[in-house]
Amino acid sequence: MVVRARGAINLRKNRTDWTDRSDRTDMSGRQAPSPVVLVCVALDLSLGYTRIPSEILARGVLTSMSQDYDIHFNRPSMMGDELSFITKAVNSGKISGDDPYTAACQTLLEEELGVPKALLTPSCTHALEMAALLLRIRESDEVVLPSFTFVSTANAFVLRGARPVFVDIRPDTLNLDERILESHLTPHTKAIVPVHYAGVGCEMDEILEIAGRNGIPVVEDNAHGLFGKYKGHYLGSLGMFGTQSFHETKNFTCGEGGALLINDSAMIERAEIIREKGTNRSLFYRGQIDKYSWVDLGSSFLPSGIASAFLYGQLIKWREIQEKRARVWRYYRTHLATWAAENEIALPTVPGHCEQAYHMFYLIMPSLELRQGLIAHLKKRRINAVFHYVPLHLSKMGQRLGGWEGQCPVAEDRGNRIVRLPFYNTLEEDAQARVVEAIQSFQCP
Repeated sequence: MVVRARGAINLRKNRTDWTDRSDRTDMSGRQAPSPVVLVCVALDLSLGYTRIPSEILARGVLTSMSQDYDIHFNRPSMMGDELSFITKAVNSGKISGDDPYTAACQTLLEEELGVPKALLTPSCTHALEMAALLLRIRESDEVVLPSFTFVSTANAFVLRGARPVFVDIRPDTLNLDERILESHLTPHTKAIVPVHYAGVGCEMDEILEIAGRNGIPVVEDNAHGLFGKYKGHYLGSLGMFGTQSFHETKNFTCGEGGALLINDSAMIERAEIIREKGTNRSLFYRGQIDKYSWVDLGSSFLPSGIASAFLYGQLIKWREIQEKRARVWRYYRTHLATWAAENEIALPTVPGHCEQAYHMFYLIMPSLELRQGLIAHLKKRRINAVFHYVPLHLSKMGQRLGGWEGQCPVAEDRGNRIVRLPFYNTLEEDAQARVVEAIQSFQCP
């Protein structure tokens, strides 16, 4: 089958092989198209021309990669201008790193958040790795972080030779417990990395006071929390660095993407060097030097201009996106509060001095068995609810690095009992009503 837009130019004249030869299967066990193929399809659609094989259309992969659920846990969405911006980026002839859309995203973040510098990266993981390089983390250093987090929070520093020191979390917000933080510091501690879980701010006043008194830089892992606030200040703008994620599960997405927020102006020039493979290429482009060369450690930490173009279409509508997500969060809160109280189930805690980012809505069930039971109950009704992190200190790698069972009891307990509900920008109230009805029909003993 050929789908052609009138007057379009054939940009794929010689491309006939739409699948690679790797062993990719979809959830039904059939051969699935390469992710590269799907990107090409999306790009061609945005440019007005594509040849879409019948096998792809027949599988419905352009609308859904899974038919297992009616209500998915997450669905990325567009706000209207993303494909237009991608088309403009391609037509401009510049889609590699530090293109105009990357610059536009960075400027928007700097102006909205009030930070000295924002640098887009291919992921939040890359932003954390840049922070580790900027802090000159090396073997024998220690980095303090919560155990209840994604592996990248630790991995970025372990790659430089550091040992992660796992701290337990608060039982209410599930954030790093600042009350026990100082007891985990040693002369080897070179960074503290609080994670703003679910986009609710950590107790940054206490964390920054402890860090300042001990001369330790703070790196905020703000993967969940863009545009959330702590006491009127944007999350990610409080430590020396903040890191952001634009993964497909986040409020604002380009599939894979991230950003490093630099709150110490003295770090900007070296950050640009590290991001450009260890070269002073950025200075060359600005006309500050007549040639560039290799001057420091670094890697390729620049995103594609195509990803940045998509992301810009999201960021310019950030207030609208947040309003949509606030409605989703409040609907769950309003309609589940009574049921949760009656069944001794905890809902998310948002302290009064925090303005959350509306990243997720979760339940803390009374036990692991009930958590698993609820997930299975919802699955039977074609609703996809999921748990979250296995605490890092319990992982195989975490235990190789010194973690042990019982080290972070609150993280272990909450990790066993948490259920995250479907949550995305385009989730409609009728779907939420179905989720709520299914949850309320679950029998808690």
